[in-house]
Amino acid sequence: MGVHQAIDVLQLLLPVLYGGLVLLYAVSFLGVGGARVERLKFPLLITTILVHLLYLVFRTIAFDHPPITSVFEIMTVLAACIAIAYVYIEARTGTRNTGLFILLLAFLFQLISSIFIKDIVDLPEYLHSLLLGFHVSSALLGYTAISLSAVYALLYLMLYHDIKSSRFGVVYTRLPNLEMLETMSHKAEVFGFFMLTVGIVIGLVWLPLVFEEFSYLDPKLVGTMVIWLLYAFGLAAKRRFGWQGRKTLILSLVAFGFMFLSMTIINLYLSRFHSFH
Repeated sequence: MGVHQAIDVLQLLLPVLYGGLVLLYAVSFLGVGGARVERLKFPLLITTILVHLLYLVFRTIAFDHPPITSVFEIMTVLAACIAIAYVYIEARTGTRNTGLFILLLAFLFQLISSIFIKDIVDLPEYLHSLLLGFHVSSALLGYTAISLSAVYALLYLMLYHDIKSSRFGVVYTRLPNLEMLETMSHKAEVFGFFMLTVGIVIGLVWLPLVFEEFSYLDPKLVGTMVIWLLYAFGLAAKRRFGWQGRKTLILSLVAFGFMFLSMTIINLYLSRFHSFH
């Protein structure tokens, strides 16, 4: 089997693997899978990540560029980052009951990528820039942390609603407590804000060096700055005005919504120099 054939197979296999992970973690979350499901979760997660990394390496070799040249290539990298970040969180906290919600996000990103990704061979010279590589890597790490922050914010709001409604069902019994969920969301938010800041700074340095005609009013840049400002406001409000709980977590979800919009609609149809598809 050649590299291109392997890419085609792995492109179809990855959504299946992520879908299987989501199913296993869902069964585990509902508490109906027993010890066998618990034993299968982590090995399948590691296997999926290794297969995903192999897929990214094959794409890099086959097309002579890292998979960062289109929104759908970026989505598959983002899915891998989310899965890897979750392994780290699970190992560090010992909390294994949030995997369903985080891996569902990775599954959705990978599914969209596998359906719409195209093989790009002819690329402009600037896409081989080392500075661009640092810019994209920083931005993707930021977006990954933002995604995780949003997931934990959503879990917080779900649990908060159940507690306020005096409904102590599966969500209440299986999730970490509100304080832990808020802490996890905040830590991811701080890291995401820092990496997004690095990505923005590198991008602002790199753009004038590559494009003779560009505008700081490009929709992609404006969208990214809106995301950055939302997080800056949320972190400042938490520190200076004592915001906590639902206020900051709802803001995290709003910022994630802008991020998803920036990666899809704006990247595909509005931005000029961020559109590599």
